[in-house]
Amino acid sequence: MYILLTIVHVLVCIFLIIVVLLQSGKAADLAGAFGGMGSQTAFGPRGSATLLSKATTLSAILFMCTSLALSIVAMRNAGTSATVLERKTPAKQSVPAGANQPVKPGQAPQPGGVGMPGGPANKPQPAPAPSKK
Repeated sequence: MYILLTIVHVLVCIFLIIVVLLQSGKAADLAGAFGGMGSQTAFGPRGSATLLSKATTLSAILFMCTSLALSIVAMRNAGTSATVLERKTPAKQSVPAGANQPVKPGQAPQPGGVGMPGGPANKPQPAPAPSKK
């Protein structure tokens, strides 16, 4: 259904472009270039509807209808897929630097990573051994 609507929509778009480009303007004479109108009506002279103007109206109506139909079909299809929050795959969690190093028995874990207080770059110096007297 969605593919058929898309094909019809594209064909209507192409037809609408061609029909609009084939028409001549309402004020195509020299007076129309400077704002002059052929009669005293509010929007200029209104002639009888030609075949091109009827085709433009029909294709514009079809364009609006196919646009609405495509948006409705897309919204109905959007509800069927799982969102990012509904997916069951666990996200990878970041681990601070130095946290994955094994701790030997009897040794306290050192806080921080490289450049952090207590990290490898800022290791405290071991206390000097007590001297025997």
